[in-house]
Amino acid sequence: MPSPTISAAAVLEPLRLNGQPLTIADIESVARGGRQVELGPIARQRMEASRAVVDARCGGGEAIYGINTGFGSLSRVRIPTDDVRSVQRNLVRSHAAGVGEPLPNDAVRAMMTVAAASLARGHSGVRPTVVETICSFLNHQVTPTVPSRGSVGASGDLAPLAHMALSLIGEGFASLAGRMMPTSIYTTQRAMVPLTLEAKEGLALINGTHFMSSSAALLLADLDRIQQAALVAAAMAIDACRATDAFLDSRLHTVRCQPGQILVAERLRGLLAGSQILPAHKENDPRVQDPYCLRAMPQVLGAAFDAIAFVRGAIERELGAVTDNPLVFPPSEKATDGSGDLLSGGNFHGMPLAIPLDTLAIALTHIAGIAERRVNWVLTASDPQNPVPAYLSPQPGLHSGLMIAQYTAAACVNEMMTLAAPASIGNIPTSAGIEDYNSMGATAVLKAIRSLERLRNVVAIELLTMTEAMEYQRPLKSGAGVERAIAIVREVVPKLTADRPPSPDIAAIERQIAAGRFGMA
Repeated sequence: MPSPTISAAAVLEPLRLNGQPLTIADIESVARGGRQVELGPIARQRMEASRAVVDARCGGGEAIYGINTGFGSLSRVRIPTDDVRSVQRNLVRSHAAGVGEPLPNDAVRAMMTVAAASLARGHSGVRPTVVETICSFLNHQVTPTVPSRGSVGASGDLAPLAHMALSLIGEGFASLAGRMMPTSIYTTQRAMVPLTLEAKEGLALINGTHFMSSSAALLLADLDRIQQAALVAAAMAIDACRATDAFLDSRLHTVRCQPGQILVAERLRGLLAGSQILPAHKENDPRVQDPYCLRAMPQVLGAAFDAIAFVRGAIERELGAVTDNPLVFPPSEKATDGSGDLLSGGNFHGMPLAIPLDTLAIALTHIAGIAERRVNWVLTASDPQNPVPAYLSPQPGLHSGLMIAQYTAAACVNEMMTLAAPASIGNIPTSAGIEDYNSMGATAVLKAIRSLERLRNVVAIELLTMTEAMEYQRPLKSGAGVERAIAIVREVVPKLTADRPPSPDIAAIERQIAAGRFGMA
């Protein structure tokens, strides 16, 4: 599924990095919309003060990790002053050990944006030209080629960020307009000056959580659109299945005290407002209760939405963070005398992201799982109170209708179940045991991205199925919100009058979901 793009009209001015936290919208506008990025004067001042501390320490005799020592288990090896530049370049080259398919361009651009913003906060001890070089690559649309696998989510996203940094120094590969070539060709064509690394700068470029946090930010941007579509599909299912809306009564949800549950019930009531179908079977209906896939929607979706809110908070906080090591703390942002502190710590560790991202995969699985059960419920046509034919077939037996769409939804949910196994509990030590407890947060975000893709598949299948089921409720209409969604589906998917491959219909609805067409007014 192609990533959505941001309208050029939405980009009013360059994103100026002055140390402020980025928003998910900021990242998406640069990664997918081509928004320009620039270093602001406040950030420049902070960076210069921070760099003065590093420069002052370089001339001293003490051993400082990342400046005049080796890295990881080699940190006890002292580096002569004359080799300080070489060791930074060698660090980038040696750590560019990624494998697997390359990351999409938008994911790499997002990672570069987050890295630039983090470095611009003035605690990494790098020169302003480092951030300016990243901005130059972004603004010229030259995107480093970054293999997707290689990070263990601690000591920073070392391999992905090293491939990014490799392009910044004029090496490795990059793409422009979809064409991959050696980075040096593009820097020459665009008159871009590759970066010459000074002390600590190679380490600062690769020693952060920028791959995890930026990929998660794009994931959440996409998920917001899918959540809206999932709510619309759920509301449509209530009328398509001729269910009651009694379980949406606000009093039920108020006494449960769960915010997500209260929100979901409120949104579903709003989408169904004005429905003609609900009152049509309110009297003399022999059914006492609907199945859980309908009746417990607020509880299940609400729990998932609360989990997503927890994940969003963790990612948004990370988008204002500094996550490399060691960190520099000058006495003030105006200091130029080199005084200040260099502190080694573990801000590069991805566990604050890994646990939420593992949680996210579980939440997504429940949104998809309960949707698949609603699809199954309507396709079996086992409720005599609902006038739908088996599999929504125009002529059951001769035509199989949407029978296999449910199989596909089941396969997607099963895949999501496997992806919900947490990555963060599977520690594998690295660097001769010095880096002995890793987060595996990069694996967690890659799994979550795959799970999100499967969720989009399932929500599209539910929209397809319930839109077709609504044809058998006519001439009665649902609420205005549901009817709007039906019209959006019908823009690309005609009514089923005979068997045809459902796959193109599902894909067409997925594109509408990705474009945010089902957003609620």
